[in-house]
Amino acid sequence: MNLPITVEEARRLYTGGDAAHAFDHVLRVYRLARRIGEAEGADMRVLLTAALLHDIARHEPDHHLRGAEAARRLLAGEPPAFVDAVAHCIEAHRFRAGPDPQTLEARILQDADKLDAIGAVGVARAFAHAGHHGHRLWAPLRQVARDPRPEGEDYTPVHEYWYKLRHLADMLHTETARAIARERHAFMDRFFAQFDMECQGEL
Repeated sequence: MNLPITVEEARRLYTGGDAAHAFDHVLRVYRLARRIGEAEGADMRVLLTAALLHDIARHEPDHHLRGAEAARRLLAGEPPAFVDAVAHCIEAHRFRAGPDPQTLEARILQDADKLDAIGAVGVARAFAHAGHHGHRLWAPLRQVARDPRPEGEDYTPVHEYWYKLRHLADMLHTETARAIARERHAFMDRFFAQFDMECQGEL
């Protein structure tokens, strides 16, 4: 497939970023989007272009909106309908901020981005993020479930699991993504249960 940007060209647009958000994340989302898109009958040229560009403004406020604007500039020579479709995917990929995805391709990109936040990769990203920001490694799961959500260094990967990660599988749009999520979600539940037991000295 002839995309308007190659993987290597896209790689050069990404600089810096911690382990949780570096270009490796873009590649994982790209692979998941391809897998889901082929199964769901998506416009793969739109979807894969958007996947490669979805985080190009990661370091800016409202990166989903700034990224869509940057993609429009990069794709200025493409047909307007294609550019609009790619830009919408990018602006709608961040599930905690609008707009809502209105097309199949936008829903798939959001699903792929969510899937990269759960399972073994999601666990690894949560701990990488905590380490990067100097957060504590663990807090008792029962305490996390009971106490108010903390800020700063007291926010652990256990909090990230409890407040965000364990809910993502229920927020997916496509059946293909939901099928992928089942084992990822189950692994994540098993991991944090065992992690808690080990930290408590119970296992």
